[in-house]
Amino acid sequence: MKEMRPTTGKVLLALFNILGPLEGKRFLDLFSGSGQIAAEAGKLGAEYVCSVESDRKRYAEIVKKAQKDVKCLCMDVRRAVSKFSKNGEHFDIIFADPPYELGWGNELPGLIEANCGIVADGGVVVFEHSEREDAKDMDPAKWCREDRCYGGTILTFYRRSAEL
Repeated sequence: MKEMRPTTGKVLLALFNILGPLEGKRFLDLFSGSGQIAAEAGKLGAEYVCSVESDRKRYAEIVKKAQKDVKCLCMDVRRAVSKFSKNGEHFDIIFADPPYELGWGNELPGLIEANCGIVADGGVVVFEHSEREDAKDMDPAKWCREDRCYGGTILTFYRRSAEL
């Protein structure tokens, strides 16, 4: 199991300041780890929050600490995204903080593009990654990209065009 690396306070604050008000929004936290991001989204008023973590021990800890209105799933992110897509579920905000430097910079954008229906019109995917790992572009006709750097951490925002 890869060591957990919770999002730092500085990055957490920046993330939620950039996202703005969460009331009425559906929020998905992929690679949930400690559940900190999902918990914060719930505290900030997101209408629906779902946490996905594949490690059973971490999942159990998230469930123990989670607010009762946070849905928690213990499954691989690929399976979860596919399941949401097949079920017609969508989210306004998807946050993904996978283990650094394991190839997710290439895989995650492709996974989201292949299942783009899970991102609501005008929704955003936020990918937290190391400065040593590039994040693949998504189709610029359908997605706007912006990177924000915080020390060695980068938040890549992919905003979905409302016309898809």
